[in-house]
Amino acid sequence: MPRRHLHMTGPAETPLRAALCKLRTELELPDSFPPAVLAEAAQTARAPAVSAHKDATDLPLFTIDPPTSTDLDQAMHLERRRHGFRVHYAIADVAAFVRPGGALDTEAHRRVTTLYFPDGKVPLHPTLLSEGAASLLPGQTRPALLWQIDLDSEGGAVTTSVRRALVRSRAKLDYAGVQRQIDTGTAEEPLALLRDIGRLREEQEVARGGISLNVPEQEIVERDGTYGLEYRATLPADGWNAQISLLTGMAAAHLMAQTGTGILRTLPVAPDGAVARLRRSAEALHIDWPHHVPYAQVVRSLDPRRTNHAAFLQECTTLLRGAGYTVFEHGGLPTPAVHAAVADLYTHCTAPLRRLVDRYAAELCLAAVAEQDPPEWVLAALPRLPKEMADGTGRANTVERECVDVVEAALLKDRVGEVFDAYVVDVKEQEPTTGTVHIDDPAVVARVEGATAKLPLGERLRVRLAQADPGSAKVLFAPA
Repeated sequence: MPRRHLHMTGPAETPLRAALCKLRTELELPDSFPPAVLAEAAQTARAPAVSAHKDATDLPLFTIDPPTSTDLDQAMHLERRRHGFRVHYAIADVAAFVRPGGALDTEAHRRVTTLYFPDGKVPLHPTLLSEGAASLLPGQTRPALLWQIDLDSEGGAVTTSVRRALVRSRAKLDYAGVQRQIDTGTAEEPLALLRDIGRLREEQEVARGGISLNVPEQEIVERDGTYGLEYRATLPADGWNAQISLLTGMAAAHLMAQTGTGILRTLPVAPDGAVARLRRSAEALHIDWPHHVPYAQVVRSLDPRRTNHAAFLQECTTLLRGAGYTVFEHGGLPTPAVHAAVADLYTHCTAPLRRLVDRYAAELCLAAVAEQDPPEWVLAALPRLPKEMADGTGRANTVERECVDVVEAALLKDRVGEVFDAYVVDVKEQEPTTGTVHIDDPAVVARVEGATAKLPLGERLRVRLAQADPGSAKVLFAPA
């Protein structure tokens, strides 16, 4: 599921880095791992638990990630078969390195998720593991959970299995390079099939009523000696790659449902009020949304390369509020059991280097396929996982929100008093002279107040930058 990403494409000015460093301190985030954790990581990096892993190093897997990523959770191999396709999806086996109840495990439960900043991250596991011994780096033999999912000719899942294996990725690819190879016809079949399978899975998504939000990244870019914010639209290859992960998450959820024990990622249907608010944002951003057209159809019609469409995709993430993790045991599925955006049973299991819950979901799936009871350490942890994940996800959301505020304030701090063209995308019902505006350039969404009359929802408005303080992470506009 999407997040509001911020990414630096070049060196940033010192005040911005200082503001981000201050933010880490204010949020009381860990800046290093305790010695006992690092010692255990060094030990398990040298001798992971791999006695149960079968040799699958002959499978020519490849990874697709941002160019600078080294914490590689997933590798894939795609194959055309007589009546459809076979997807092999290898997921880093973090349990081969993390002993239940040990120092690494305890620290992972404290951190819960990797936290991302524009200029770096606070990792879930020591980088010796997450960017080294456990990462599916090319040319390295690694322990993994190897999924095999057979699809029919229309992309529907037919059979699923998962086992522990030793794997070796052949290539580390990036999205732009993958897109270029596929578009120019130079991609060999395992990679070329990503488009075929990805499109079929997208059609499956439409048929079941699901929706994927291809939310653009906000990039901090250097321009004429200064800095600005722009949207970077996702590529089709991003979406096709995401479909493989979604396929695996759904397959894993159904495996757990068959055994009656598991943990699902759930999302209730958005309330009418949230949809009505989104319609107001669509009107404000001049997005054509006829009343008879479903939300999902509107989203699929958007072009994230257009500024107003990119801004609306950011607004669409508000409908994902309410997502959570739900445990079920003894055969009964929770209510709701389905993730409304996926429109199916779904779980998180494909990013264990960066998310705590995935390690537990993987063990539950292995037990389901082997027709065995899950390990006791997994069952013992299940009841507290939803709260741990809620707390960790909340912390990640706070980091994301505060980073956006800091970056916007830092990049605008020398432009106080300037006038900008904006859209009014929201107006407070109880205080109609206060609301939210979306600025065309730079790509900023911020508060506006001080109007002498009701703000014109859905219309353009000239606004003056009244405040931009990186120290307080506040950007404020007023009508010009």
